Amino acid sequence: MTDLYLWLKTAHILSLIAWMAAVFYLPRLFVYHADAVKGSPTSETFKVMERRLLKAIMTPAMIATWIFGLWLAIRGGWFTDGSLWLHLKLVFVLALSGFHGACAAWTRAFAEDRNTRPARFYRIANEVPTLLLVAIVILVVVKPV
Repeated sequence: MTDLYLWLKTAHILSLIAWMAAVFYLPRLFVYHADAVKGSPTSETFKVMERRLLKAIMTPAMIATWIFGLWLAIRGGWFTDGSLWLHLKLVFVLALSGFHGACAAWTRAFAEDRNTRPARFYRIANEVPTLLLVAIVILVVVKPV
């Protein structure tokens, strides 16, 4: 293993941690924001928090995770060695990226005072990234396929 590989792996893990922290936290903000009165100081504060979390942490961390992860996969030759675990992992990472996109849409809806979903919806949605992360970690560590 080269030093570059280890640095790429470190960068991938660190960016993933930042991405997941934000993906776990943003829907939790939506839970509280959904109960706030539109136009209230509380609602306006949530709008700022959500926008900053999405733009300054979540999206850059997702991009970095993808870049470092693809770089690792290419460097490791995993696209050409028949690694089924990697292809399944990518399916789950694409689903997580789709959830990220949904969070961006929900952030926009809150910013424009167009949210119609109750707090319960976001409580349930908040569980999706946990399930995806469990599947991704199992595939990476155990490589069952």
